Amino acid sequence: RGRAITAKPPMRLLTGLPDGFLAQQLLPQLLIKHPELYVLCLVADAGFDRAHEIPSRLSSEERERVELLRGDVSAMDFGMSGAGFLDLAARVDIIHHCTCANQASIGRDLEWRHYVSSTGEILELAAASGERLRKLVHWSSALLFTPQSGRVSESEFSDAARPRSRDDEMRFRADSLVRASMSRVPITLLRPSIVVGDSKTGEMDRNEGPYALLQLIVSSPRELRLPLPGPGDQPCHFVPIDYVIEAGLAIADHPESTGRTFQITDERPTSLARVFDLINEAAERPSAPPGLARNLAALLFHAPGLERLAQVPKSFLDLLAMEVTYDSRNTRELLAGTGIECPSVTSYIRTMVQRVRRDMEQSIRPARRPRRDPHFDELDDPLDA
Repeated sequence: RGRAITAKPPMRLLTGLPDGFLAQQLLPQLLIKHPELYVLCLVADAGFDRAHEIPSRLSSEERERVELLRGDVSAMDFGMSGAGFLDLAARVDIIHHCTCANQASIGRDLEWRHYVSSTGEILELAAASGERLRKLVHWSSALLFTPQSGRVSESEFSDAARPRSRDDEMRFRADSLVRASMSRVPITLLRPSIVVGDSKTGEMDRNEGPYALLQLIVSSPRELRLPLPGPGDQPCHFVPIDYVIEAGLAIADHPESTGRTFQITDERPTSLARVFDLINEAAERPSAPPGLARNLAALLFHAPGLERLAQVPKSFLDLLAMEVTYDSRNTRELLAGTGIECPSVTSYIRTMVQRVRRDMEQSIRPARRPRRDPHFDELDDPLDA
C-alpha cells in the first residue's frame, strides 16, 4: 500500500496527482515555500506507479518530505477503513484539493465521481478533522460561470449563477458544494482564469486548450492564416501557472482568506488580436485576419485547410471569443504590498511558443539506434534473427 505515513506535522494533503498539471506544479512550490512541512499525496491505484515519477524530480531533501498514500478521492472514505480515514483526518492540517482545477479528459459518466464525489469526500475529511483543520483550499476555475452583464463576480454566488456550458456543469456543482460549506468548514476558494504554462520555462499542460492552439499554429502551413475567434478587441484572460500558484499560496496563507472566494487573473489583460499577433510572430506565421465576427470565424473554421482546428476544443475557442470581465477585488486586496503581480502575456508568450515547438520536434525525432561495439560486429544481431 505504499510507504507508511511516518511524517510529523505540519502536514498538507494534496489531491490531483499524477495527471493534474496544477497539482504537479503546486507540489514543489509547497515544499519550497514551507521547508518545515510534509506533503501527503492521495493517489488512486491506477496512477500510483506513475505518481512516483513526480517526487523523483525533487531534491533528496524534498523527497523525504513527500508521502504517497493509496486512496481514491472519489470513493467513500477514500476507499480506506474507517480507522484509516480517521487517522488521516487527525494528521492533516491543510488540504489542497486540486482535482477540480483542470478539465480532465474523462467520460461524462465519470464526471460526477471525479468532480462532485471527490469534493464531497474532501469535505467529509475536513469535517472529521474538526478544529485541527486550519484550511481547505479548493482550487476551482473562474471559467465555470456564465457572465452576468459581461462580468463574473468574485464575492457573490447569486441565484442567477449557472454553469457556462454543459462541459462545466459537474465542476460547477463541485464549486457550489464548497461555497455551501463555508459556514462550517474553513475554506479558501481559488478561481484562476485561463491557465497557461510557466512564464519562465514555457512548460504547459498538454491536455488543455492553450497547448492545442499553440501546437496548431506552430504546425500549420506558413501561408495559412488562422482566423481570430471573435472580433479581436476582447480581452485575453491568460494567466501563467507560476503566477497562479504564487498568488494562490499567498492568499491561502493569509488569515483573512478564510470563507472567501478569489479570482486569479490578469487585471490588465491584453487584447486577443495582440496575443494572436505575438503568437504568430513567434511561430513565424502571418497575422490572423482582423475583425472577424464570431459567427464568421465559426464558418471559417470549417473551411478547406482549417479542418485541423477541430483538435482545439470548441469550448476553449468560445472562451476566447467571449467578452467578459473577471472581478478580482478580493485577490487585489490580499496581494497588496506582497509584490506578487501577474506578468503581461507579452513577456512570456514567445517562451511558450518555443516550448511547444521544441516538444513537437522531440516527438517526431526518430530514436537513434545505439552504436554497435566494433569488436562484436561479427556476431549476429539478435534483432535481425
